Amino acid sequence: MQPSRAIGPKILLYSHDTFGLGNIHRTLLVAEALTGALPAAAVLIVTGSPVIHALRIPDGMDYVKLPCLDRLAAERCQPRFLSSWSDDVKRMRRDILRKAALGFDPDLVIVDKRATGVDGELLGTLAALRRLRRSPRIVLGLRDILDEPARTRHALAKSHAFATIERYYDEVWVYGTPVVFDPVREYGFPEAVARKTVFCGYLRTGTEGRPSNGGPPRVLVTTGGSGDGSDVVEAYLEGLLGLPRRFALRTTIIFGPQMPESRRTRILERFGVLPDVAFFDFEPDLGRRYAEADVVVSMAGYSTVCELLSSGRRAILVPRTEPVREQLIRARRFAELGYFDLVEPKHLEPERLIRKVLAALRRDVASVPSVDLGGLPRIVERARVLLREGTREAGARRGRHERVAAARDVRAEEALRRRGAPSAAGILPDQPRR
Repeated sequence: MQPSRAIGPKILLYSHDTFGLGNIHRTLLVAEALTGALPAAAVLIVTGSPVIHALRIPDGMDYVKLPCLDRLAAERCQPRFLSSWSDDVKRMRRDILRKAALGFDPDLVIVDKRATGVDGELLGTLAALRRLRRSPRIVLGLRDILDEPARTRHALAKSHAFATIERYYDEVWVYGTPVVFDPVREYGFPEAVARKTVFCGYLRTGTEGRPSNGGPPRVLVTTGGSGDGSDVVEAYLEGLLGLPRRFALRTTIIFGPQMPESRRTRILERFGVLPDVAFFDFEPDLGRRYAEADVVVSMAGYSTVCELLSSGRRAILVPRTEPVREQLIRARRFAELGYFDLVEPKHLEPERLIRKVLAALRRDVASVPSVDLGGLPRIVERARVLLREGTREAGARRGRHERVAAARDVRAEEALRRRGAPSAAGILPDQPRR
């Protein structure tokens, strides 16, 4: 027996996930907000994340795993593990996406970052969803910054993203504020797309700061997935080695699941015996680590910055600059606005970095300006509005369908009477047709 649609809405989230942890963390954060506000909702995540199995998946939520991709350049990807079968993997991802979406039959679809999917893999699914008699609402969710404006405009034009948004999407949600960065202006959104765009604000996490325990200052060093973050870890530890003994710091290092084993081994061989330094390969709940820290040294990914803003932590950002410059732009803007300190990668030196850490420890947290962290409540409200609109439209379509069917039945009855045959209404259940 099929469950009643009245049980709750079905929400599908697509997260392509080609690099790092940010995309899947953001997707899970949005999904958890929706299931929390819509307790009867069913949420399905379709993702290529290689670490989805290690993350906590709340009740009411499940996922479909796509074959993994690696990003070689800003707009070029290849299979992470099946590199010799690139065409096969692309076809598999397209087929899985389409079958998962149509099989789940969602009321709302939220696509993370890429309107057409990786290499256009989402286009067939979007077209199939729009052909359904009960078509879902479809939303594109964008982090605050994609890349530098010139390169982003070129990429959006090349992928026909704006035409896709105009044709298939109901809204665009920007998880940020134009005070920090305005993608509508910087990326040249056409008027039709700009009208669909809603600035939601940054996404507040559940992270809250904890008071110091009176011991040495606590420093957290984390670089997300850490596929390219070992230089930051090594620079910090080298700077820590050079500190005079009067400076006591308690440090937690999170390597990240994508740090190459050779770099991890080299770091542990050289720095593993340092006192008051704890090393961890992976931490699925970084919120707890942020809450315990007095200062954080990190890259400038979107999810990391949301954690820092939510917890009110002092931080030194060392942004990634390749394959896109999104982190560098974000780190510069937040440094200009007075939220965090910045060490640009070209200036990453142990002495400079540790000096920034010590300066941050003296900084008054209360002096940090506030930022709009209302993203999740606004996302929930927009989802409710779209779901209500979808229900009304489905009802209107059903009413039109019933009226058409009724008119067709009337015409059929009239045709039967003209031929002298009994009408369907005149045949009782126990009377066979003659």
